[in-house]
Amino acid sequence: MTKPIRVQCFVDGFNLYHAVEKIGASHLKWFDLRKLIAAFTDPKTHVLNEVFYFSAYATWRAVSYARHQQYVAALQATGVTPVMGRFKEKDMYCRTCKSPYKAHEEKETDVNIALWLLNEAYKDSFDEAFIISRDSDLTPAIRMVRTGFPEKSIKVISPPNAGHSKEIGQLVGKKKLASIKQVHLERCLLGATVVDPVTGLIVARRPHAYDPPQPKALPAK
Repeated sequence: MTKPIRVQCFVDGFNLYHAVEKIGASHLKWFDLRKLIAAFTDPKTHVLNEVFYFSAYATWRAVSYARHQQYVAALQATGVTPVMGRFKEKDMYCRTCKSPYKAHEEKETDVNIALWLLNEAYKDSFDEAFIISRDSDLTPAIRMVRTGFPEKSIKVISPPNAGHSKEIGQLVGKKKLASIKQVHLERCLLGATVVDPVTGLIVARRPHAYDPPQPKALPAK
């Protein structure tokens, strides 16, 4: 009997979030990440193991921070492992008036993805890695895995309407490129509440900002 292909997925959370945000339909942000990834596997030949979600909390934005916490809790309940980085505060100056202001720069995500990808390869935890990102900064890590572990394959899945990094596309080959479409997100939406599969307790609630649009009422006869 042929052994199933073990798949692990490494998700660039911000890359994916901003691509979904550009669609302009807020309810699509409340999606089941593991279910979305499973749509790119063949259940006859693949087994989806760990899904790693790389992101960071924008703690200075109270509303966004709270929504993000709810989403990460929902991801954990559905079998996703979050790997959280951080934002670094830095001093900036207005180009026009030269007034100083504070800005925030997201740190660690690219490095974390690269480290986790290499570490899981060394642990022989996957036969095929899925990477959801279009960030060309991941090219060296992908090249290292392909060189050091030629028996392993890498599939790169781009966020919606984002296209693929030319460097990564040339590295993995056309047959190992795929793209998330809006229809994939629509088919993978989470419910209004998400429960812990062990305790049955509610661990996350869909933020009202992510409520799906209500169907239009039919005109009265």
